[in-house]
Amino acid sequence: MRRLLCAMALLACAPGAFAADYNPYIPPAPMTVGPATFTRWAGFYAGGQVGYSDALADFSKASEPLVGFSLRDLQLESQSMPSTFQVLRNAGANVTGFGGFVGYNSQWQDLVLGVEANYTHSPFTIIANSTPISLVVPAGTNTDSVNITGNATLSMTDYGSLRARAGWILGDFLPYGFAGFALGHGSYTVGTIVSGQQATPPTTLPCIASPTCVDFSFPNSTGGSGVFFYGFSVGGGLDVALTPNIFLRGEYEYVQFAPISNITASISTVRAGAGFKF
Repeated sequence: MRRLLCAMALLACAPGAFAADYNPYIPPAPMTVGPATFTRWAGFYAGGQVGYSDALADFSKASEPLVGFSLRDLQLESQSMPSTFQVLRNAGANVTGFGGFVGYNSQWQDLVLGVEANYTHSPFTIIANSTPISLVVPAGTNTDSVNITGNATLSMTDYGSLRARAGWILGDFLPYGFAGFALGHGSYTVGTIVSGQQATPPTTLPCIASPTCVDFSFPNSTGGSGVFFYGFSVGGGLDVALTPNIFLRGEYEYVQFAPISNITASISTVRAGAGFKF
């Protein structure tokens, strides 16, 4: 009898005890997860690089101011406009170079924003392709023979850029893009010679000098040394972290300079480099 009474008491107390430990209608407590971690790119950094550049110069309009100035007082220019004849043409050069970079990154988890100064020493000289022009054109009531020759060169020793950068962290990789202001240092020369004969009717060309046949020749030139070329820079690349402080880099940059003396230059460069994060 005593055992039966104890068993009944235990059954009477069990539902309350189990209810205190388990309730199927109460969801389990959420588990906390630590914050995401990303490779550290924030802070100052610097490095060195080597590159290969394809430089292009557009000389197609470089002769226009000189020829126009030479013929400014002649009816030949106002009527036939020899200054617009294309004597000089595009040319290019391929060259290797080296340089360095220094910058600062700010980081918001996997987003990296920063600024960077990039410098390249890559001396090159581009010589314009020249196509002499000889034409017979009307000049009022006269007839003129016109011969135009020209030459031009563009040299650059150094160029660099000040960029704004944006990148996205993918593990130890940082793909990035950039845009900024570009500055180059170099020199240029442009020269032209406009010559020919002017004949009044009924004289025909070519002819010997006489009161009705006049020879003319106008050489002209311009240039500058130690000049600065201004423009913009755009491109992209990839930084790869090898250690917490050392990274490798590969990138492409396109630089477009504003015209100087009607010469427009651009440089396309691929680079490889290494850097150190402080």
